[in-house]
Amino acid sequence: MASDSTPKTESSPAGTDRRFDTEKILALSIGHFIHDVYTGFLAPLLPLLIEKLSLSLTQAGFLSTIMQLPALLNPHIGQLADRISGRYFVILAPALTAVPMSLIGMAPSYGVLLILMFITGVSVSVWHVPAPVMIAELSAARKGRGMSFFMTGGELARSVGPLVAVGAVSVFGLEDFYPVMIFGLLATVWLYFKLRTIPVRQVGSRRKFSVLETWRTLSFVLLPLSAILVARGFMHAAMTAFLPTYIKMETGNLWLAGIALTLFEAAGVAGVLMAGSISDWFGRRKTLLVSLLGAPLFLFIFTLSGGWIRLAALIATGFTLLSTSPVMLALVQENARQAPAAANGFYMMASFIARSAVVVVVGFIADRIGLNATYLISAAMGLVGIPFVLMLPRK
Repeated sequence: MASDSTPKTESSPAGTDRRFDTEKILALSIGHFIHDVYTGFLAPLLPLLIEKLSLSLTQAGFLSTIMQLPALLNPHIGQLADRISGRYFVILAPALTAVPMSLIGMAPSYGVLLILMFITGVSVSVWHVPAPVMIAELSAARKGRGMSFFMTGGELARSVGPLVAVGAVSVFGLEDFYPVMIFGLLATVWLYFKLRTIPVRQVGSRRKFSVLETWRTLSFVLLPLSAILVARGFMHAAMTAFLPTYIKMETGNLWLAGIALTLFEAAGVAGVLMAGSISDWFGRRKTLLVSLLGAPLFLFIFTLSGGWIRLAALIATGFTLLSTSPVMLALVQENARQAPAAANGFYMMASFIARSAVVVVVGFIADRIGLNATYLISAAMGLVGIPFVLMLPRK
């Protein structure tokens, strides 16, 4: 049986350079960072928007739902990108996201705010569906390494985005911080000059695959990955959505709660940066297997221990849990030669559904049995993903 530990050499599409294109990959990673900084504006500014527009908590929560709703269209956006050119989508997305997110403070009503959130959601999909396809092409045989570079930009943005929003509002005020959109507009211009030499049609065949055909052709990869996303989602929801609350309940220290989340995310950045390259040599399945064995184990230790052991377990959980993203993205692209953007659209849609649904389930469980027991259950659910890793193709 063939091993999956050796980097693969792929046939070169016409007009492409099969070397690892560091310059363009770094440009896309920086673009990812700038783009995702704007998507981090909503959460820190939500209290100000609630006060300004007299919103209920239900209305405030619905804003995030509306922004994520276009993710359900990801397969169709991917199909469109396959037929036109993902390059155009990627170049325009930073500006299309920066403008509505920089205008949320000026929104005169809740309805206008919903429209701005929906436009942002469409733009987020327009960026995240085709961009990994470009990364895969520019990475040649080292797709894992390319995905790691790309995802590192997004992980860093999640930490910086809220700081940028709060800083801009502190300087300009809620209704006048819109000039920050200039960075997104400049990013679009910069990406145009960086990416304009990439051929318009780089990947795929001449045949136009429908969305349904794409799913049928790639279900052998997409179904196991979707199951892994759900199993992993329990640990991800417990740590990203409820970690500050958990630490605050355990220690009574709000600063410690914030520091814990920062350490978790920082460890995740390191994991994302390293995991893709490791999977290029060690193998995608083996890397996912190590992550899905390690993350539940470290989460168990984090929940049941204290002191320095708990701190070390927190860092190890962040490193192993968050490191799976570039590996799974590389798997999708390696198996989606004919309709890569549409395939990535299905993966991103599954990721959205898993995150949105599981976090509600985790919260529901925590309300009834407490966060400590919920963390143990979430760690156990992470182990459920292991059989699905073994269902993934070896090569």
